[in-house]
Amino acid sequence: MYRTSLPMRVSRRTWCSPVEWRRRESTVTPIRVLGIDPGSRVTGVGVVEIDGQSLRHVHSECIRAGDGELGERLAVIYRGVGGAIAQCQPQSVAIERVFLATNPHAALILGHARGSAMLAAVNQGLAVSEYSALEIKRSVVGTGRAEKEQVQHMVRVLLGMDRKPPSDAADALACAICHIHTAQVEQRVAKTQQQADGQSV
Repeated sequence: MYRTSLPMRVSRRTWCSPVEWRRRESTVTPIRVLGIDPGSRVTGVGVVEIDGQSLRHVHSECIRAGDGELGERLAVIYRGVGGAIAQCQPQSVAIERVFLATNPHAALILGHARGSAMLAAVNQGLAVSEYSALEIKRSVVGTGRAEKEQVQHMVRVLLGMDRKPPSDAADALACAICHIHTAQVEQRVAKTQQQADGQSV
């Protein structure tokens, strides 16, 4: 089991393209991140491992909660996320931050789904970071206005997958990639700052 963990909160201010990021030298110990694309009926989960400069697809699936009572669906999401954590042993979790201002009821239901997924992670001692859809798309595709098909394509390319994953699973994998990417940049910024502070002494 890996013991290294990514920071729970990372800066969203520094960004570079996925191509530039992958070209940079990395000294990070292999780390696994579970990404979650929450949904009250279908929740995507995806686990990505970073080892040096290489990203690897570990696991992805769509947790289908169906059309039953809300409580039953939330229980399915909780068990599904918990099962993925138990199977893949990630060090941290990233989840998409959802904003639906046009439909308050839908936003409330989706918030319950997010809460159920987050609770499954927190109950197993994992840190949870949140990212907006714009941040995720920008990190993976290079633009916050990317379509779902573009996200699927770039996820397949970045992870070297044989085929495009289902949309919900692709969004979850993209969320995990975004977290890894942002944490890598943050670590480099911190290292540069430490070097600068050392030189100024």
